[in-house]
Amino acid sequence: MKRESDTKQKLLSTAVSLIWESSYGSISVDDICNQAGVNKGSFYYAFKSKSDLAVAAFEDHWNKKRGAMDEIFSSQVPPLERVEKYCDRIVQDQLDKFQLFGKLCGCPFASVGSELSTQDEQIRKKAHELSERTMKYLACALRDAAAEGILDIKDSVELARQVFCYAGGLIMQAKIENNPELLKCLKKGVFRLVGVNPSRTAI
Repeated sequence: MKRESDTKQKLLSTAVSLIWESSYGSISVDDICNQAGVNKGSFYYAFKSKSDLAVAAFEDHWNKKRGAMDEIFSSQVPPLERVEKYCDRIVQDQLDKFQLFGKLCGCPFASVGSELSTQDEQIRKKAHELSERTMKYLACALRDAAAEGILDIKDSVELARQVFCYAGGLIMQAKIENNPELLKCLKKGVFRLVGVNPSRTAI
């Protein structure tokens, strides 16, 4: 049982890493198995298809970062500080991957979701689900900021979606240009979007 669990975890971790570095379409089951050191029979024992592996790998990746998200968006942290820390985490994650791979990798969820949204409904739904989870964190922080009178907003859910989309767009453009400098605009752009003067925040 432990061996099966170890094999599955190797496949999950390898899938996220390869997808992040390259793309879903450019890697094969053979690539994943070779990188993970797992034979093809074991792959198909653990997962029915590459699509099933990708969905499971994304859920596994989310579960691993959930603790950090809970900490960033803790209700004990001032609302706008949560948003600030979220921006910092995005930038640091991208810079870490840049150091590791020598290129900006973007967001694996967004990359695969946009790549396969018209081809694989299972992956599209998972990418959408993970996006919604992040937006819920943002909406809660923005709602708390409004309740404290820091922000003058009527719809925290819609504003959270706008912030999420802005961040995703900036990450995508930084990836296209392979330019980490673009990420420096993230925090200022987010706070401009929510209607707070950056000088009022610890940016």
